[in-house]
Amino acid sequence: MTDNSAFGDLFKGVPLMAILRGMGVERSLKVATTAWDLGIQAVELPVQTPTDVEALRVVAEAARERGLVVGAGTVVTLEHVRQSKDAGAAFTVSPGFDVEIVRASHEAGLPALPGVATASEVQAALKEGLTWLKAFPASLLGTGWFGAMRGPFPQATFVATGGMDASTAPSFLNAGVRVVAVGSALEDPEQLPALAALLR
Repeated sequence: MTDNSAFGDLFKGVPLMAILRGMGVERSLKVATTAWDLGIQAVELPVQTPTDVEALRVVAEAARERGLVVGAGTVVTLEHVRQSKDAGAAFTVSPGFDVEIVRASHEAGLPALPGVATASEVQAALKEGLTWLKAFPASLLGTGWFGAMRGPFPQATFVATGGMDASTAPSFLNAGVRVVAVGSALEDPEQLPALAALLR
């Protein structure tokens, strides 16, 4: 039985997570710093290329200096799990629910946050012992999806990922989403004040 209740501590009560996709090493570090300075504790770097893995390593090191942790995203193979662990990731995030990836992450000491988009996937993930789930792609699922899932699955806690920004985040948080994941919004000076307001 796997368990990812550690996400309760990882997010530290903060309703936003940062996703830094394909930004390279320097830009990833810059945007991660923006996120941390804003008060966003949790940062995720997808590991789709060797450059991504190097960026994860550098950002994870910088996070440790602040007493924070970084996760690996788009973890879809067992090799990704190994690379993530080696690069210093503290958790893994996947676009879908793959029980093999979840278990491998768990065995590596990394809580796994799998992606779900259907009742069947939510039910399967809960059966595996996972209570924190990533709803993806959230912008296409819509806010109504979360209310519909809360009825049969009250024990599930959702992170909304995919197409989220400062303008859409409030409606998803109001719909009962626990954390909203934002990416490019962190590089938009016009969105930063709105994101900061969500953190207050």
